[in-house]
Amino acid sequence: METQLEDIRQQQRESWNKFSAGWKKWDDLMMEFMKPVGDAIIERLHLRNDDHVLDVASGTGEPGLAIAAQLKGGKVVSVDIAERMLAVASETAARRGLHNFETALADAGELPFADATFDAISCRFGFMFFPDMQRAAHEMVRVLKPGGRVATAVWNGPDKNFWVTAVMGVVNQNMQLPPPPPGAPGMFRCAQSGLVADLFRQAGLKNVSEIEVNSQLNSGTAEVYWTVMTEVAAPFAAALSKADAAMRDKIKREVLALVKQKYPAGNVAIASSALVICGEK
Repeated sequence: METQLEDIRQQQRESWNKFSAGWKKWDDLMMEFMKPVGDAIIERLHLRNDDHVLDVASGTGEPGLAIAAQLKGGKVVSVDIAERMLAVASETAARRGLHNFETALADAGELPFADATFDAISCRFGFMFFPDMQRAAHEMVRVLKPGGRVATAVWNGPDKNFWVTAVMGVVNQNMQLPPPPPGAPGMFRCAQSGLVADLFRQAGLKNVSEIEVNSQLNSGTAEVYWTVMTEVAAPFAAALSKADAAMRDKIKREVLALVKQKYPAGNVAIASSALVICGEK
């Protein structure tokens, strides 16, 4: 089992590192897209100026960067398994003059910190990719101080996230891809209401709550949407890599047609939905 989990981690590490350039290129657009979710996470952490905060599965740095900018005497440690994603976060922190922000290469299931180190923990869109979600929840609780809070976000169901299904739906219609094993890491793995809340309770958190948060991907045009998705979304790129040039062109044409049909006025602002879950130690 451990070997299998490590294989998943290594595949994810390689994938996120590979797509770090795309995330850097589209960082402003993607961070604007995810900001309402990050704001909801921060609101539920009840932060104080001198808090020591851990941001897990940080990627290119949010919401850890926003938290660091908010803290006056505290600091943020952002961890991820992909060093190239963290490099983008560090560059952004330096550009913004955030001296209370640092990064560390770490897996959510094996956090390299002592018990009760942090006052609060954020984790935006990480849980659905963790090989062992319950283990990650227990690790977060372990390194959290008594009275501290954890807040996380996961994607809601596919029916509320056309920004994902516009591409994957067309891919699945055109290619006979094997379905992932039940419970395998993926975008909608945590979409069932209450699933992450139960993980939190089993890990020892109390006063657990869950809300829905909506946002929009403001890509502007269908062409920009396609480019963004194929440059930042590893699952899409992995699926398209199995297609020859003719099939890829066909999928692109159909995706563009689908998006243009849904947004005939040309302003492509695709709605999304996430679940934000928080709990207290």
